[in-house]
Amino acid sequence: MSTLALGLWQRDEHGMGRSFVLSALVHIVLAAILVLGVRWQVSAPDVVEVDLVVAPPPVVEAPKPPPKVEPAPEVKPPPPRVEKPQIVIPDKPKPKPKPKPEVKPKPDPNFEKRLREQVAQEQKALDQQRQERELRELLAKQQADAARQAAAAHAKALNEYVAKIQASIRRNIPESALEGIPGNPAALVDVVQLPTGEVISVRIRKSSGYPRYDDAIERAILKASPLPPPPSRDLFERELKLTFRPLDK
Repeated sequence: MSTLALGLWQRDEHGMGRSFVLSALVHIVLAAILVLGVRWQVSAPDVVEVDLVVAPPPVVEAPKPPPKVEPAPEVKPPPPRVEKPQIVIPDKPKPKPKPKPEVKPKPDPNFEKRLREQVAQEQKALDQQRQERELRELLAKQQADAARQAAAAHAKALNEYVAKIQASIRRNIPESALEGIPGNPAALVDVVQLPTGEVISVRIRKSSGYPRYDDAIERAILKASPLPPPPSRDLFERELKLTFRPLDK
């Protein structure tokens, strides 16, 4: 744009120079006409032919249009590069290493003998453990049987001892106390005695339903004191629980 303005200014300067020269020529011609006119009035005027040349108007060149700026060419992206698939060639399988020959141990001539001895020792230990277990089970069974037998014997002896005490008490119950009692009702009595058999307490825990019979039992117990002693000291019971029925003998 600045280059175009500079060209126009140069052209205008050139035209102004030409106009100035032309104007100067016109003034010179006019001055000459004035001089000649004055002289013509004094003397016969000479015919002077002056060719007036009209200077052509300065040619103004039309401003050149600005240079057309062509758009930058569109840069198209290069087409995608299609890579050819790479074919992987598998490596040739490596040959398997040959197995090393197995080194067999030399047979031990005493191996079988030691093995038989070890088996015999283990069997002996198992037999010993089995015998000990059977012995323990036998002893436990014998102890259990002995305990049951002892408990049964103790219970039998205790029952015989209590029956002996009850028999000694019944002998003291008069027949008149049993008259008029229907059925065979039971009376439960708690008796407390000393090791010597002396009775120190009698209590009717459950009545027979007939006070006359209950009172007769209580008097009979006190009358039987001291009670019969047990056959052994381990059968002694300080507190006795006795049952009486009218029909018991």
